[in-house]
Amino acid sequence: MPASPPPPRGQLPPGRCPRCAFPVEGGCLAIPRISVPWRVVVVRHASEIPRLTNSGRWAAAALEGATIFDHALDDTRSDHQLGALLDDQPAWLLFPSAHAGAPAGPPPRTLVIPDATWAQARRMVQRIAPLRAMPRLALPPPPPSMRLRQPPRAGGMSTLEAIAGAMDLLGDTAAAGALRALYQAAVEKTLRLKGMWPPTRTHHQDESR
Repeated sequence: MPASPPPPRGQLPPGRCPRCAFPVEGGCLAIPRISVPWRVVVVRHASEIPRLTNSGRWAAAALEGATIFDHALDDTRSDHQLGALLDDQPAWLLFPSAHAGAPAGPPPRTLVIPDATWAQARRMVQRIAPLRAMPRLALPPPPPSMRLRQPPRAGGMSTLEAIAGAMDLLGDTAAAGALRALYQAAVEKTLRLKGMWPPTRTHHQDESR
């Protein structure tokens, strides 16, 4: 039987839930609603849209007021549109820098998170002017946990885990705990879907944040 053709760019494969991306026939991922005092903007590379393991989707569905801005989807998405979305509010970029921790000054109104492989995320930050100019919130290394993609660099983590780490640094430990619980539930559901639960082998390597 020939393989199914890939979905059009920017779309999920047929039969997937548009909210959680899991196959509809297997039931959706239970995603809580989490209120936080910051607006979260996930800048997602278009190649992440069809991936079941895209955790930025789950984070945006969980966090009240969160927005996904899809980058590299087509030629109509621009730096200007992203700048207008941020609306000149004080914003921090969740991305590694020379020093882990929060930038000096008052806390942000908006947290911006690149959602892509590590190589794609670096290019996005270098090339997208609003991201390049933002103060950076850098995280300490994450605690050990099961992951759907093994990061290619020390301290790497999924987008959802990174947002949970940011919540911890900003003092919202309840939101951080809820996001980590959501991620672990998504890991278990994905591995069960693939017939790999309980985990007994190393998962595939991928350039993931």
